Amino acid sequence: MGTALSSFPTAGWCSLLRPQEGATSAPQRVGRKPSCLPPLLPLDERPFRPIRTSLSSPLPVTPLLIGRRHGAAPAARPPALSSSHAMAGAIASRMSFSSLKRKQPKTFTVRIVTMDAEMEFSCEVKWKGKDLFDLVCRTLGLRETWFFGLQYTIKDTVAWLKMDKKVLDHDVPTEEPVTFHFLAKFYPENAEEELVQEITQHLFFLQVKKQILDEKIYCPPEASVLLASYAVQAKYGDYDPNVHKRGFLAQEELLPKRVINLYQMTPEMWEERITAWYAEHRGRARDEAEMEYLKIAQDLEMYGVNYFAIRNKKGTELLLGVDALGLHIYDPDNRLTPKISFPWNEIRNISYSDKEFTIKPLDKKIDVFKFNSSKLRVNKLILQLCIGNHDLFMRRRKADSLEVQQMKAQAREEKARKQMERQRLAREKQMREEAERTRDELERRLMQLKEEATMANEALMRSEETADLLAEKAQITEEEAKLLAQKAAEAEQEMQRIKATAIRTEEEKRLMEQKVLEAEMLALKMAEESERRAKEADQLKQDLQEARESERRAKQKLLEITSKSSYTQSMNSSTTALPTDLPSFNLISESLSFDFKDTDMKRLSMEIEKEKVEYMEKSKHLQEQLNELKTEIEALKLKERETALDILHNENASRGNSKHNTIKKLTLQSTKSRVAFFEEL
Repeated sequence: MGTALSSFPTAGWCSLLRPQEGATSAPQRVGRKPSCLPPLLPLDERPFRPIRTSLSSPLPVTPLLIGRRHGAAPAARPPALSSSHAMAGAIASRMSFSSLKRKQPKTFTVRIVTMDAEMEFSCEVKWKGKDLFDLVCRTLGLRETWFFGLQYTIKDTVAWLKMDKKVLDHDVPTEEPVTFHFLAKFYPENAEEELVQEITQHLFFLQVKKQILDEKIYCPPEASVLLASYAVQAKYGDYDPNVHKRGFLAQEELLPKRVINLYQMTPEMWEERITAWYAEHRGRARDEAEMEYLKIAQDLEMYGVNYFAIRNKKGTELLLGVDALGLHIYDPDNRLTPKISFPWNEIRNISYSDKEFTIKPLDKKIDVFKFNSSKLRVNKLILQLCIGNHDLFMRRRKADSLEVQQMKAQAREEKARKQMERQRLAREKQMREEAERTRDELERRLMQLKEEATMANEALMRSEETADLLAEKAQITEEEAKLLAQKAAEAEQEMQRIKATAIRTEEEKRLMEQKVLEAEMLALKMAEESERRAKEADQLKQDLQEARESERRAKQKLLEITSKSSYTQSMNSSTTALPTDLPSFNLISESLSFDFKDTDMKRLSMEIEKEKVEYMEKSKHLQEQLNELKTEIEALKLKERETALDILHNENASRGNSKHNTIKKLTLQSTKSRVAFFEEL
């Protein structure tokens, strides 16, 4: 009596054991019911693999189950059989247990680290890299698997799990759990067109964000702030000033440390600038914000580039950059701007022998070019990246496969559904906000009416108090009127007395006026006398002047007669002395004119400088967001803290160079000339 068993299902997975299809009737004759063990993991993760049973005894035996230790109920007792039959069943049961124990496969534990989670799996020793990779992708619900891989580190070198090689045949650590990082291995040329699934976009977003924060991808300060605002939008949703108050980003890592150290700005100042842009992204869903982040990041010079240290034939140390567009050669001190580029469509074959790497151009007339790397393991990694990037490069330029078309159709439907759902939620939110505004308005109106009623009651009470006061005032006024009438009579008597006094005063006034007239007449007479005396004095002065003039003329005639020659000589010397003063005047005049012109030019220059400053202030509002922020924080920059990459980026920006137009310029030259240039570096 014997039992033949097929290979046991994968360890760590438990499935119901069933007899082979041809022997299903045998257990029914025995009458035993199989017991079921609760599965440790979902059954749909691996296909069902039944255990075959065959006995030499005329009576069939029901297969035994593994997993009774988990508390499964014991199988129902079969009906009483003869002793020979019972003995046959017992022997078959023992052999089944021992066979199952011998066939149980060995397993090991694997830990998978993604950008936002960790998972552990129990794997068979015989599993290949593809088995583990497919399991991880199914667990994540990822269908765009061609971008990703499982990465591990060996001897300070990054390596990727090969799909056709057993997991344990790689140089992975022997300690369990064996750790792999599930990361993007290849990058798209255009994230918006190529990344279809939302999970794919999310994983790329997290990885690129981490690379920027870890400064593996250089990002200028102004772009870092814009990317940070999209990251905040993806995490927190729409900006709400009542919820997102000052300091809500204090614990978030949003900017590279290089950018923070480059400026004299406090965390509050950075948060203010990030929040200003974050508020402008209102209405964007998480996937839209993440896609905007990737669209900006993919234009950065170091995005998606894997760098390797190489040497050309002359032994010159260079950097090889491998990305979605092709192969690029860099100076070791400048990872931003390549010196030479070779697009994938110009490369026919890539191979390596030991540490020497060989590139064959598409044009067979052009000689191959070679370079050396530091390690053989690095050559293997370069070849993997070249093959994968080249395949994706060619796939992008062909029609989409049926699977990709289905994925894009589903993505469009899902996007349309989400858009409709967002619109519905937006309408509901708008209606709710309107209802809340209406409610608030009604409550405000009710409070206003209550206040008006209270004020009316208070006014009524004040009116009653005022009426009482007015009644009292009326009584007082009557009494005052009587007093005034009495005083009016007294005033009338006083007026009569004053009139009598006024008559006497009129007579005195007439006398005073008569005296004043007499005084005025006397003053006029004295003035006339004074004027007459003054005229006499003037006449005497005139006579004296005429006498003196006559005397002067007489003396002049006498002098003309006696000293005519001496007089003429003195006149000539006086005439020649006059021109000597004229040049001095002209110099002074010229000097004044020169000083005036110099002052005018200075004033004009100051006005022009002032107008220039005003123009710069006005034009700042017309610049794009990145330039605006760059201008705003430029004054706070610490020049001495600028890195080499900062200086190189600023030089490229001043020349108008960007990632794509630089590569385009480099590829304008012929392949032959570029190969020759590489050899001469």
